[in-house]
Amino acid sequence: MKEFVEFIIRHLVDKPEDVKVTELIGKRLTVYEVSVASGDFGKVLGKKGRTAMAIRLLLIAASKKIGRNAYLELIE
Repeated sequence: MKEFVEFIIRHLVDKPEDVKVTELIGKRLTVYEVSVASGDFGKVLGKKGRTAMAIRLLLIAASKKIGRNAYLELIE
């Protein structure tokens, strides 16, 4: 799932080499922390947060398919 998140984020930003995704696995929840360059944060967030919300919804849907709960945290 980490690769899925990285793939999406890297295709949104100008500096894909600066994208870092950290996967924190718990008993019931997996948290994906995404760090991007400060100039690219707006591209990941999107207008009125719509891009970030769409990515979160994709992640939730994909994680439900494998029986896990997931959360996406964006870090500048």
